[in-house]
Amino acid sequence: MFSRLREDLASVRERDPAARSTWEVLTCYPGVHALFFHRIAHAAWKRGLYWPARFISHISRFLSGIEIHPGAVIGRRVFIDHGMGVVIGETAEVGDDCTIYQAVTLGGTSLYRGTKRHPTLGKGVVVGAGAKVLGGFTVGDGARIGSNAVVVKPVPAGTTAIGNPARIIDPDRNGNRDEAREKKAEQMGFSAYGVTRAMDDPLAKALHGLLDHAVETDRRLQILIERLEKAGIQLGDTVDTQDAFDPQRLSRMVD
Repeated sequence: MFSRLREDLASVRERDPAARSTWEVLTCYPGVHALFFHRIAHAAWKRGLYWPARFISHISRFLSGIEIHPGAVIGRRVFIDHGMGVVIGETAEVGDDCTIYQAVTLGGTSLYRGTKRHPTLGKGVVVGAGAKVLGGFTVGDGARIGSNAVVVKPVPAGTTAIGNPARIIDPDRNGNRDEAREKKAEQMGFSAYGVTRAMDDPLAKALHGLLDHAVETDRRLQILIERLEKAGIQLGDTVDTQDAFDPQRLSRMVD
């Protein structure tokens, strides 16, 4: 148990820049305290001492603001940062090296005893503040759950889930187009600040696709105009026609 405690202290110092010393982490971090009490409660739970296990869990909740059911399985080097309001249900499993922020719920959606009602987090999962992960599914290794997301279905390894209900982010593989997108968006009066490549969700991907199409259409049109003018064809005012693109409509789509 004390070797696990030393691992917990070291992992907190590695992941939290606010941690100035091991003594500070040991005495002032409720996540560390909650995990220490949970290991005692979980050991009692596995031996069939259900009431003592629940009472230890209750005392831990009173002291730390973190509620971990004694039946939950918690891996090594788990870091519960800040921790107030965290709830981890009976059949939840948290893998090694996970990071869980305040007000997170690993909850169940079934009322049937003896079933897998709570989620399983793989190794290295990060769950943002206020996120709710509800159901007996798996969140893959290295996945990330955005703050205040409500996740009700499996999350593949290495991906990010955001929103309510949560959507899986599809990483944009065309990062070299970002500059062209931003220039086109600025011309149309549409701010792309909230839909950068690092924050793509399905709605953002749709907007990026439209912007990509607009940029490519403008490029081809400019080439066509230049060739016509070289051929002696004067287009006059026809080249000044405004785009039919409606930036306000795009803005409403992501509001």
